[in-house]
Amino acid sequence: MSKPDTMTLNKKPLSLKKVVLRLLLYFVVLDVCVITLYPYFAMFCTALKSRSEIFSANGTVFPIQPLWSNFIDIWKKAPMARYMLNSLIIAGGSTVIAMVCGIPAAYALSRMRFKGQTAFLGFIIVSQMFAPVVLLIGIYSVMMRLGLTDSLLGLILINAAFNQAFTVWLLRGTFMSISAEMEQAATIDGCSRVQAMLKVLLPVAAPGIVTTLIFIFINAWNEYTVALTLISSNTLKPMTVGINIFNGYDMIEWQYLFASSIFAIVPVVILFMCIEKNLVSGLASGGVKG
Repeated sequence: MSKPDTMTLNKKPLSLKKVVLRLLLYFVVLDVCVITLYPYFAMFCTALKSRSEIFSANGTVFPIQPLWSNFIDIWKKAPMARYMLNSLIIAGGSTVIAMVCGIPAAYALSRMRFKGQTAFLGFIIVSQMFAPVVLLIGIYSVMMRLGLTDSLLGLILINAAFNQAFTVWLLRGTFMSISAEMEQAATIDGCSRVQAMLKVLLPVAAPGIVTTLIFIFINAWNEYTVALTLISSNTLKPMTVGINIFNGYDMIEWQYLFASSIFAIVPVVILFMCIEKNLVSGLASGGVKG
């Protein structure tokens, strides 16, 4: 006679209270998803409408006759490929500079002790309080003296600078959560401090580094105010500024504006899909040598 399964015996039916709480949790999660995703759904539906349908008094969220040609027309009416390439250059360049400068700074702040360290960390936090729009006049003056107005390099440097404090603060917390004994073990095996950081610390800190990289890229990709102020040439405009071509003084072409906005979202979505699996990787797989 076979023995009953132990897991079956230990498995207890859920109480009514737990079932109600779980259903309530599912309901809240569903509501949050609907509230979050509905604007994108409405934007997509509007991108498929004609101008007359958008301004119709009897219009609905769903398009009556979807016009997929709107997604093709925007490439004919504006240099969308150029706008997207400019945004990729700006966001990519800003991310690389911010990470190259931020990783050593965060490592130093997490592993080294020096006078004024607390005050310096406080200054980093305070610097996050200033939005680019507050410093816009000063930024334009400095960029004009450096000859970097109306240039992609100027936007790259500005975005990297404004994301630097966030990079250092977030990576410092990531490095401090990793035991210093792993680096000490690497130095005993003959690695220098730099080699220990590159070969031991960075692979373990990969989830935090990837998360920081995503946020920097998104912030630089979505930046609008500084780009609108510094860039005047149409061929140098990023995506956020370039799509304003559909926002005229006397008429707003909502179908084209929303269609181009959807294309502006695509690179960020692709970035998440490509590195999502790396967000949970890079964890330490072994202990420290004894």
